[in-house]
Amino acid sequence: MTLIADEAVFPSGLLLSGSESVHQVRLQLSRWVKAGRLLQLRRGLYALAPTWRRVEPHPFLVANRLQRGSYVSLQSALAWHGVIPEHVPVATSVGPGRPETVRNQLGTFQFNHVADGLLFGYSRVEVAPEQLAFVASPEKALLDLVHLTPGADSDDYLRELRLQNPAAIHVPLLEELARRSGKPKLIRVAQLVGPVVATEKGDTL
Repeated sequence: MTLIADEAVFPSGLLLSGSESVHQVRLQLSRWVKAGRLLQLRRGLYALAPTWRRVEPHPFLVANRLQRGSYVSLQSALAWHGVIPEHVPVATSVGPGRPETVRNQLGTFQFNHVADGLLFGYSRVEVAPEQLAFVASPEKALLDLVHLTPGADSDDYLRELRLQNPAAIHVPLLEELARRSGKPKLIRVAQLVGPVVATEKGDTL
């Protein structure tokens, strides 16, 4: 347990660096799960149970580890950046993998598929002390949400979001990311957001 004491979440492969065989490691992991020392988040991915952990896993880090190549976006990223007022109980991500919702002892994690050509506009940031996760910029999180929501390229939809911190949205970057996507829908939204942010900076949209 010493090897994993400071890990927020860890793959089973982390324990294969020693002299024990794969079979022995899997057997030990199974015993620890049954004993309540470990939480199995999905096949091959674990976290220490609350009594044993030294680090509290951040939901964004967990989301990144649950589906490789994904990044936190949509409502979760918008709330994290302070752009929408709502608390988001589900960690929302996008990535190249299949759409799925994963529920485990650490929460609910929703993954949405986007094409490889839209995998940009995010960076690795510190979401908790010594925990790094890939999170979309507020501009890309908004574009991802519009892309995945039917009929979202309208002024009415943008107002329904109640964007509370327009100063956090950099309009030139929003427009650049929209053009990079090559999606007419996103380019239209960038044109709608720009004038509103320019005239109402600092106010709720």
